[in-house]
Order: sequence, then C-alpha cells, then structure tokens
Amino acid sequence: MAFELPKLEYSYDALEPYIDARTMEIHHTKHHNGYTTKLNAAIEGTNLAGQSIEDILGNLDMNNSAVRNNGGGFYNHGLYWDVMNPNDKGRLSGDCRDAVEKAFGSYEGFKDAFSKAAGTRFGSGWAWLCVQNGGEVEVCSTPNQDNPLMPGVGCGGTPILGIDVWEHAYYLNYQNRRPDYIEAFMKIINWNEVERRYELSR
Repeated sequence: MAFELPKLEYSYDALEPYIDARTMEIHHTKHHNGYTTKLNAAIEGTNLAGQSIEDILGNLDMNNSAVRNNGGGFYNHGLYWDVMNPNDKGRLSGDCRDAVEKAFGSYEGFKDAFSKAAGTRFGSGWAWLCVQNGGEVEVCSTPNQDNPLMPGVGCGGTPILGIDVWEHAYYLNYQNRRPDYIEAFMKIINWNEVERRYELSR
C-alpha cells in the first residue's frame, strides 16, 4: 500500500502562539504532502513497495537520493507532528527522565544540548533525541531530511524527539530568529508521546 499523509491530532491553529496556523497548514499540506507523494513515486514498482518506512530507511541505499530525501521527509515530519501537543503535554518522567538526567545531568542540561544541536545545524536539517540499545539517550543533528535510522549518518539509535530547523518550519513567524523558534518548540513538547516512544525503543 502507498504511504498516506498522516492526519494531525489537532487543528492548524492549536499550537499558537508558538507555531502559527499558516505555517502549520503550509508545512503539512504542501511540504509533508509533497514528500509523501514523491516517496510513493520513488518506491513504486520496486522491492521497497510494501515495506514499513522504518525498514526502508534502516536499510537504505544512501545513494538513492529520491528515497533518502522523500522517505526521510515523510518519516521526520510524522514524528514532528506527534511530539508536539497544545494541551496534555505531560512532564518528563519515569525511565525516560532517568535516562535524560543520566546523559545530561538534568532537564536543563538536556534542553541546552538539544537547543544547541538545533541552533548550530548549518542550513537545513533536524535535531534529535535518540535512544540507543540499553536505553541510553543522546542528542545529535542531521542535515536535510536525513535521520538517525539511516545508515552511516553519524547519529544512530531510534529518534523519539525531533525538531525541524528547515526555514519553512518557522520563517513566517520567526524569520531568521531560529533560537526563538527552538525556545517556543520546547514549550509544546508532548512528553507523553516522547516517553511512549522511549519505552518502545529500548
């Protein structure tokens, strides 16, 4: 079956004032939809058709730019929508909190590391919180639509939190003020979803 653009669990204006409705609408209906359409075209008639997106990316031929770019764009945005929530965001707790505090010393230490990874990513890309085998976590970043599932990106593990730092994610509201967008994102993280992904990834 072809991949489908996921529906959001909230309205386009639900994340205001942190992320504006117009940006959300364009980002979802244009950018994410475009990656979805192009991914389906790239895998049609190949042995990748019918595989999960995780299997496709985990065994990716990194020279296949169409699948690399559009498969990454499809997966990355799906995670991005899920780890934001305007309402019941929860709090970092349980085993996930323990892993974060072990890796970074405190929530503030994590926030600083994550914000630095997002803020210093040159050009377009993503910053991630990833789970390694055994449950340890790390922060890293990748260029363009690459992600930690892909082989050889220098940033392994299973991503459980990701922020899009392509300009299309924030430019209408924040222009070139990427640090302000990153700070806003930190206020709408859906920690319940992050923790759910952590438990599944260990």
